[in-house]
Amino acid sequence: MTKTIVATANAPQAIGTYSQAVNVNGTVYLSGQIGLDPASMQMVEGIEAQIHQVFKNLAAVAEAAGGSLADVVKLNVFLIDLANFAKVNEIMAQYFSQPYPARAAVGVASLPRNALVEADAVMVLG
Repeated sequence: MTKTIVATANAPQAIGTYSQAVNVNGTVYLSGQIGLDPASMQMVEGIEAQIHQVFKNLAAVAEAAGGSLADVVKLNVFLIDLANFAKVNEIMAQYFSQPYPARAAVGVASLPRNALVEADAVMVLG
């Protein structure tokens, strides 16, 4: 087994005991991203801005791992308000194209830093 830690300054630095991503034999596990601006490490304002920032952050980590969002095979989205599910679909279509990855969307009580949305992903390279 070959395990490589992925890190980039183009996404928020880890704020806990985790890596931005881990590549295991070409399968890359991307940690959850919230709407933090990587330059300021401050949360962007509003659900739409946070959804965009989450996908930008995931894209930056995917790129650092040698791939792109087109290589994502599984996406998990966590929302504190499932009323924003349609907004996630609308914005997600700006970052992903068909065939879309498998996905779960889960309503949660709260997220780190009072985020409104978080997403993690699994990407396969090659």
